[in-house]
Amino acid sequence: MKKPPAGWPQISSALFYRKPLAAIDWLVEAFGFEVHIKIAEGEVLHHSELRLGEGLIMVGGDGARPGDETPAFRRSPLSAGGNTQSLMVYVDDVDALFARARAAGAKVIREPKDTDYGAEYWADRGCELEDPEGHRWWFVQRLRSAKT
Repeated sequence: MKKPPAGWPQISSALFYRKPLAAIDWLVEAFGFEVHIKIAEGEVLHHSELRLGEGLIMVGGDGARPGDETPAFRRSPLSAGGNTQSLMVYVDDVDALFARARAAGAKVIREPKDTDYGAEYWADRGCELEDPEGHRWWFVQRLRSAKT
């Protein structure tokens, strides 16, 4: 497999929001994303790339309008009738991220909790949060790596 273009991760995800510009501001405040690219005219977002460490997500606008043919996977959970994907993000300090996100109004699905998968696997501390439009996010901090 060829390497991705310089500066791009091997995989990235796109999330769709009814209010994408507000979502970008919230993701920066709550989860610590950094805006890499934001191309907008007024309230219309054409393209965006947000980075968190080596990860990259793209935020787009929800095209759901009466008669619109936008498929459900390209809609906000508010328009699609529920969550359309779940993202897992490794962070250095899950408790600090949780406090920051809660202060910004994230819906708490699961408080930070340790999970030990056994000595041959690993142990993590993680939480699950929901953003204002219903996307689910798992934030995880590795506590112990597998013994190999």
